Amino acid sequence: MVNAGLGRMTGWAVATGPGLGVAAAVAVAASVVGSVEAAVFGYAVVEPLVLALLLGMTLRSVWVPGAIVAPGLVFAAKGLLEAAIVLLGASLDLATIAEAGGALIVAVVVSVGTAIGFGAWLGRRAGLGPKLALLVAVGNAICGNSAIAALAPTIRAKKQDVASAIALTAVLVVGVVLLLPLAIPLFGLSDYQYGVLAGLTVYAVPQVLAATFPVSAESGQIGTLVKLTRVLLLGPTVALFALLYRRERQAERGGTGFSLARFLPWFVVGFLLAALLRTGGAIPVSLGTGAKDLSRLLTVVAMAGLGLGVDVRSVRTAGPRVAAVVVGLLAALVALGLALIAGLGLDGT
Repeated sequence: MVNAGLGRMTGWAVATGPGLGVAAAVAVAASVVGSVEAAVFGYAVVEPLVLALLLGMTLRSVWVPGAIVAPGLVFAAKGLLEAAIVLLGASLDLATIAEAGGALIVAVVVSVGTAIGFGAWLGRRAGLGPKLALLVAVGNAICGNSAIAALAPTIRAKKQDVASAIALTAVLVVGVVLLLPLAIPLFGLSDYQYGVLAGLTVYAVPQVLAATFPVSAESGQIGTLVKLTRVLLLGPTVALFALLYRRERQAERGGTGFSLARFLPWFVVGFLLAALLRTGGAIPVSLGTGAKDLSRLLTVVAMAGLGLGVDVRSVRTAGPRVAAVVVGLLAALVALGLALIAGLGLDGT
């Protein structure tokens, strides 16, 4: 039995090794470019995760992966991504929600809920498919690339939809990072209020840091807190859509008997359990930090694998519509953020 198990593991390694190697090489190249960006600009303007996706898509446009690398690319895009989602849960302390304070929690929940609903509606009005519209909405509402990557396997989104949502959203949000500080003089915001606005609107943690800390340490600290509170809503959001799309997964897998996996994918359950263990102290801070770093690394490799499986022509078709939805949704998020700051009296006092 042991020999049989070793044989299966060896066979799996042989089958997936070449494809994983190609995806890892693209991921390394993306990480190097990200390091150069950080050295020049102080932060990665385009994250390695997005760079890996774009590099993979570029390589795929001039080279069609053969059968020898296909299994590894599929595993990278799916298996590694699911493992990365579980590891991300191990880095989240749910107690952060309590630390944010009641008014900020209300602002985050209202902002995220509105962004998902309005973004999905706007996407459908723009002619996007329902899953692509949902990916764009959830990505902008919660935590960008990580949210899109976590939601995609849950709703069985196509590779092309994932690529469109991540690549175009990431590129457009760079403009938000550069322009958002103009809101300070335009609307008379304090450093605290600006931090809240950035935390509610900018789509990923690195971009929040880039948009706030150059303004002040206070803006950076409150912006990070608000953003992390948004990130904590990833688990419940993915779990919700896993339940909503359970019938589609049942139809694909067949069978009618009860199974937890039919209601919640294993990686969603793993994400939630890991977050609970981290909150309860079973996973120490140091281990949680290491899990987050490993999650980021695996996600970069997964995005490289995903990009290598995407035909650029299919992404180009939806590009203008996705861009229009992202711009419209970001404008709505800024307006909503300003309204919540004024309505809830979020001034740091």
